[in-house]
Amino acid sequence: MSAMSSEKEIPPEMDDDFEPSAAFLQELDAEWSELDEPLVEDEAPPAEPEEGQSSRIERCERRIDYVFRDKELLREALTHASSAEHRLASNERLEFLGDAILGAVVCELLFRRYPQYQEGDLTKIKSVVVSRQSCAKISEALGLQEFLIVGKGVSASPSIPLSLLADVFESLIGAIHLDGGNDAAKRFIEGVVGPEIELAAVGELGGNFKSLLQVVAQREYASTPAYELLDEKGPDHRKCFKVAAQIAGARYQPAWGRNKKEAEQRAACNALAEIQGETPIFPSD
Repeated sequence: MSAMSSEKEIPPEMDDDFEPSAAFLQELDAEWSELDEPLVEDEAPPAEPEEGQSSRIERCERRIDYVFRDKELLREALTHASSAEHRLASNERLEFLGDAILGAVVCELLFRRYPQYQEGDLTKIKSVVVSRQSCAKISEALGLQEFLIVGKGVSASPSIPLSLLADVFESLIGAIHLDGGNDAAKRFIEGVVGPEIELAAVGELGGNFKSLLQVVAQREYASTPAYELLDEKGPDHRKCFKVAAQIAGARYQPAWGRNKKEAEQRAACNALAEIQGETPIFPSD
């Protein structure tokens, strides 16, 4: 910005009785107007009408099957920093809390569901379940992108970034924990993350189910598992096989696989679930 012209003559003495002329004030005001250009900032998104905000909150509650006592917590969980008045009004703090709660709940679920797994195996599954990719996948499955409160820059994008989807899922967990307590957060997490745990267990430890079943069978029944081929279908180049695991004369729920090896692994997984009193993962039909 340039300094005001040095050619302007300002009276050298301006005591209490000095009264500048109208012409002087007008010219001074014109020069200040040139300097008084405000800094250009990102335009804040227009405030959403109260009716629209309430509708967004109610629809989100129905989607996640949880009704908040404190609606402001849910609003905060859905508010991205791009649309917040300041960072503390965004969902970043709730995301921090939700991330910690998610990790703790998943660890407990794994500990209770898989008593036969070593620490290293549990760690592998947990790392997959709480990853940004898994959180974004769950968030997208819940349709949370429909309820996000974002700024113009993000809303103009054709798709919501996966990192943002992961963030809002974790912030939602934090909000539920603060609103309904630890039990409410655990119920929500188990309901939406449970299937991801099973998929991660199969993906990370799929080659271990038969050996795990053998350990359990020898320890609990003093027997070795056997695998029976019950059915097969499909053309030669795309056959599927149905296999059931048997221990000491007891047959467990069979499972289909794209080859005999995969079918046996899945059958072993089903058998382990039944032995633990849980619902088998893989369908038999």
